[in-house]
Amino acid sequence: MNKLSFEKLKRKAEEEWNTLLQSKKPLITVGTATCGRSAGALEVLEMFQQELKNRNIECSIIEVGCMGLCYAEPMVTIEKPGRPGICYGDITVERVSELIEKCILQDDPLSKYALGTTGDEHILGIPRLFETPMLKSQERRLLRNCGFIDPTNINHYIAHGGYRALKRALFEMLPEDIIDEVKRSGLRGRGGAGFPTGRKWEFCRKAPGDVKYVICNADEGDPGAFMDRSILEADPHAVLEGMIIAAYTTGAKKGYIYVRAEYPLAVKRLQIAIEQAREKGFLGKNILGSDFSFDIEIFQGAGAFVCGEETALMASIEGKRGMPRHRPPFPAQSGLWGKPTLINNVKTYAYVPQIIVRGAEWFSSIGTKNSKGTAVFALTGKVANCGLIEVPMGISLREITYGIGGGIPDGKEFKAVQTGGPSGGCLPAALLDSPVDFESLTAAGSIMGSGGMVVMDEDTCMVDIARYFLDFTRKESCGECVPCRLGTKQMLDILEDITQGKGKPEDIDLLVELGEAVKLGSLCGLGQTAPNPVLTTIRYFRKEYEAHINEKRCPAKVCKALISYRIWPDKCKGCMLCLKVCPAEAITGERKQVHVIDQSKCTKCGMCFERCPPKFSAIECVSGQLTDRGE
Repeated sequence: MNKLSFEKLKRKAEEEWNTLLQSKKPLITVGTATCGRSAGALEVLEMFQQELKNRNIECSIIEVGCMGLCYAEPMVTIEKPGRPGICYGDITVERVSELIEKCILQDDPLSKYALGTTGDEHILGIPRLFETPMLKSQERRLLRNCGFIDPTNINHYIAHGGYRALKRALFEMLPEDIIDEVKRSGLRGRGGAGFPTGRKWEFCRKAPGDVKYVICNADEGDPGAFMDRSILEADPHAVLEGMIIAAYTTGAKKGYIYVRAEYPLAVKRLQIAIEQAREKGFLGKNILGSDFSFDIEIFQGAGAFVCGEETALMASIEGKRGMPRHRPPFPAQSGLWGKPTLINNVKTYAYVPQIIVRGAEWFSSIGTKNSKGTAVFALTGKVANCGLIEVPMGISLREITYGIGGGIPDGKEFKAVQTGGPSGGCLPAALLDSPVDFESLTAAGSIMGSGGMVVMDEDTCMVDIARYFLDFTRKESCGECVPCRLGTKQMLDILEDITQGKGKPEDIDLLVELGEAVKLGSLCGLGQTAPNPVLTTIRYFRKEYEAHINEKRCPAKVCKALISYRIWPDKCKGCMLCLKVCPAEAITGERKQVHVIDQSKCTKCGMCFERCPPKFSAIECVSGQLTDRGE
């Protein structure tokens, strides 16, 4: 392929896309990314296909990736000729027939299921999708194609501007020009550390050697994080194009995408995208007729959290145990098999094509002074609208939690938000108005990380949260360096003692001392950030630690050793429901008589509390320990 044939390919792709939109047949898109599939999207898709066939109705149906509104899956968009599309949420198999009958055949928009329109018009009171609360504050740049194009059809990507950046890079720019453009954009690595991308590319470009490598780090191991997975499933060609441009810039001929094997759909769609890119001439020998050749291979990781660290990742590709190594030398100088290697995150590469086409100023036009562009987060936890969001750097935690996330369900109070995954910090309500950017989060004791964001409500025990995340990082530690291997273990032992009512007053200061030592002495970034959940919960929620230690109670009523269940005599009706579900036979009493819980037998499972009818509310969970008589 050459420049001329690329223009022909672009026109053909645009014609295919326009034909799909301008057809006299309705267009139905079904979100079949992992989040949609877990909610039943494949069954919904199959029912659409079956119903349309049975009723002899002609429609075009395509599968798309995750739009980000994961709380509303399965999602379906129906676009009729000459009308804006209508996006529907929470579609079940049972609702498919109603959508076909009302929306497609009778022009009834079925507003009760509608989330919004995808066009520029309102339909009978249905707002534009991007004017809805979850989307109106977002700035969808990286996610612009997610949920709107078929990720398995390269022509859809090309029709939306795909591979134009590669053509411009190869024929209109020198490698130094590309590095300068990326530098001026202010793009920083989105994998967690936030290192300036242009500088990293420049280091690799200048490193001596004829053999160089480009690696995409898609080893997304943070609990609750799904940003990279969603992009790979919804817009894989954006990542490939960014990698190809990076390879041309640095002089690499071979690339790897390191993705965990637990992402089978992402791996499948990546493989399809790579094969299509080779077929169209975007990968392989003499790309677009130039002298540049480059190819990409997928490497599936086994799921070790530590392999998210770049030197451990490279060791894994080399067939070794995934363990970090000392730096310098840095990967850009001596990386994979001792050769200069460029490693960036999925999101970092996916930004590059737009920067090359739209310019550095376009990217840097939003954000803060030192944190340019947008940030993508997996918003999860105790928030109404869980999903994938893309926001301008500098937006406040309050706007994310309450504006985009829709606030805390069931009228509960906000308590904390953790950013940066298990190595991030837990920030309190007092910091809700803090901006979200690299520097502000670091100053607060947290990190940007790769983009996880977990919201917690009043029912969350911050001591137990610290214990949970430290347990995760301790288990995932490679064990190479003593501070991480032994320090996290000792910290975890102390936290477990505190949650079991065995804590001592001096434990809090000891945790801080140990945490700072682990941060200073650990070899890699994972060990250096592992104490963050502990240090921030002590910093902002010290009173909860003191209540656990000094008063032997858990204010949030989470830690089993520090709570009790009791039955109020004036409310108990003797229905015997609690007695029947108690697995420890700790509840005694006759029908229509007041029941009693034997505290010495109670295992604190909470089944009695859950089973007691709300109209009675006779069982109470108490913060603290009761006597055998329930006093």
